[in-house]
Amino acid sequence: MKKHVFATVFVSLYLVVYVMLFYFEAPWQIIASMFLLSPILVIWMAYSILKYAAYDGRDLETEEWSYQDKPADFGKRLNQRYS
Repeated sequence: MKKHVFATVFVSLYLVVYVMLFYFEAPWQIIASMFLLSPILVIWMAYSILKYAAYDGRDLETEEWSYQDKPADFGKRLNQRYS
């Protein structure tokens, strides 16, 4: 299994177990220790995704800030509306 997929699945299951333990009133020591460990796991998951996951979207090329779902003529329509 790829590293970023394993990290995502593991941290998601960890969250589910944490919520279930909280709901069923497990001892506070267990819940507190899981709560304190969770930021480390989230940082590890984010690092794994950023390092090992492949990006399949288009490159920005000359645009410094861009959105893939923005229509190509978006700026033209705004200029027509406000001029």
